[in-house]
Amino acid sequence: MSKDKKAGHLYNADEITVLEGLEPVRKRPGMYIGTTGPDGLHHLITEIFDNSRDEAMGGYANNIEVALLPDGYVRVADNGRGIPVDKHRQTKVSALETIMTTLHAGGKFGGENSGYKVSGGLHGVGASVVNALSVHVIAEVHRDGEKYRQEYNIGKPKYAVKKIGKTKYTGTVITFKPDNTIFESVEFDFKRVVDHLRLQAYLVKGLKITAIDARNFTEKINLDDVLYIKESDIEAPSKSFYFEGGLASLVSFKNKFQKPVHKNIFYVDKNAEDVGVEVEVALQYVDDISPRLTAFANNIYNPEGGTHITGFKTSLTRSLNNYGKKNNLIKEADGGFTGDDVLEGITAVISIKMPEIQFEGQTKAKLGSTEARGAVESIFGESFNAFLEENPDDAKSIINKVLLALRARKAAKAAKDSVLRKGALEGMTLPGKLADCQTKLASESELFIVEGDSAGGTAKTGRDRRTQAVLPLRGKILNVERARLDKMLASEQVKNLVVALGTAIGDTFDISKLRYHKIIIATDADVDGSHIRTLLLTLFYRYFKPVIEGGYLYIAQPPLYKLMKGKEIHYVFDDREKDKIIGKDSLDLQDSDEENDSEEKNSEDDKKSEVVKKEAKWRIQRYKGLGEMNSGELKETTMDVKNRVLKQVTITDVIEADAVFDMLMGTDVPARKAYITNNAKNANLDI
Repeated sequence: MSKDKKAGHLYNADEITVLEGLEPVRKRPGMYIGTTGPDGLHHLITEIFDNSRDEAMGGYANNIEVALLPDGYVRVADNGRGIPVDKHRQTKVSALETIMTTLHAGGKFGGENSGYKVSGGLHGVGASVVNALSVHVIAEVHRDGEKYRQEYNIGKPKYAVKKIGKTKYTGTVITFKPDNTIFESVEFDFKRVVDHLRLQAYLVKGLKITAIDARNFTEKINLDDVLYIKESDIEAPSKSFYFEGGLASLVSFKNKFQKPVHKNIFYVDKNAEDVGVEVEVALQYVDDISPRLTAFANNIYNPEGGTHITGFKTSLTRSLNNYGKKNNLIKEADGGFTGDDVLEGITAVISIKMPEIQFEGQTKAKLGSTEARGAVESIFGESFNAFLEENPDDAKSIINKVLLALRARKAAKAAKDSVLRKGALEGMTLPGKLADCQTKLASESELFIVEGDSAGGTAKTGRDRRTQAVLPLRGKILNVERARLDKMLASEQVKNLVVALGTAIGDTFDISKLRYHKIIIATDADVDGSHIRTLLLTLFYRYFKPVIEGGYLYIAQPPLYKLMKGKEIHYVFDDREKDKIIGKDSLDLQDSDEENDSEEKNSEDDKKSEVVKKEAKWRIQRYKGLGEMNSGELKETTMDVKNRVLKQVTITDVIEADAVFDMLMGTDVPARKAYITNNAKNANLDI
């Protein structure tokens, strides 16, 4: 632990402001962490980590460790100042106990007298909410040469804060065990934890963050004596992150599967002192058509952007127009660049830090602080203009890239207008392949996107005609990862889907016109089916992302087997479930296709993969595609709302999602080949 701390005002109990009590948390946990599912569980780590990260943002810490421990515990340790332990004058107990047991208590409410000038955890509920939703919490503080401890059960202290020894360090260590009566599962996903911590390391330059998965190493963990789990002391999976380059390093990471258009990554990190806003921006253009804008405010991800993104777009468009015209790179016939032109192929990360921050809504998805727009517009514009002047080769490459986008936009607009104009003249005639549902209420309408006419015919017969529509696709749709709008709309399959959805596409996209509030991708359980599903997911992610963000996109999970013994029937989704029902040890399966003679090959059963266990009289039918099911089976297993299993498509990490689509569907063949080679052992192929 570091002993040196940033000089500043005294941080003590008087800076801890109390707003209200703790009682509501266990009654309505969703109000505080959103959900009691996996998202809410992992949010507990985020809440505690954010307190440590805020210490680092203030310049008081440079090392944070997050460890998953045995028996469901999680430990977050930092080398910051340590939470104050002196008595709080309002609560009459220690500041540590106040923070851990009282909602809206923290060092982030006092304005100029606050312990934090910049903070992501605005509401001060983090530590107390985690405490309330954990069966056991240990808080350890190293401060002023003393080591202090307090423990809690379900949010209530077991004893008053006490000294337990001397220390040469400063910092805070919070160890907690989530309550399994609150959460659907208390099993943490280490990869998910690592992905979040990696991103935070990019956002705070000079901060080292370590993640350790020590869940299987009970004998080497001593909760009482160890402040840090040393990576050298334990043979556990671990990841450490440290980036001096800040957002420039993040842009480089995001573009690892892309071909850069220009060599140098633009980067600025500067304070707008007149309004107290720190602006950090990094960008690089790549040989691609999709824009990748990522926005943060006080290290909180803003998926819906906000005022800082508005300022960035305005300044970017102005700077490139001015430079292009000044240097005669833009012809008069081309006109000027629009906001869409300058965003094509850009990878940019915009981060602002400011006190008294304001968001639109409770989710902090969109920044509302008006000062941020002017600060970003001014600081980024000035620095980017200088970058263009100082790097003429890079500037020319960027302008040429944007010119291509401008000309393609005009061609795409003509193609799109042609498609939409034709649809309008025909009263938005729906595609002939679409078997639409009867209801006109989007809230109760479902669209099944199926693979081929065979599955389409079966689905049309087995559907509920009132609420379920079916759109069969012929073969594999266009890979839209590198296709512009004009080429996309020249594809009959893509055009049919766009018209069926009703939202239009591109700059005229309108999510409120979505005709179905459940869009269900239903492809076969084979390699081709997986490829088609990936192509569709690419289309939705790149051009219909609000459909995913609105929770409207699903993937059907048809069963893999039908188990039959007499009148007993089971539909199961994997081998483990099948073996559990019929007994794995006693199985002696044979492929029925090898036993059938030529006279039996015309029967309906011969179209299906079927295996027979003679001794137990189990008949096991293996489905390889939706078209192999009859309409009754498809309805019962995949379309009936009472029985079916759907997986909702969500975006938990936009940066990782971008990287995956870039790698799987882009032009970097070596990266894709390496990924396939490294993950081949995980593939479950039915060949």
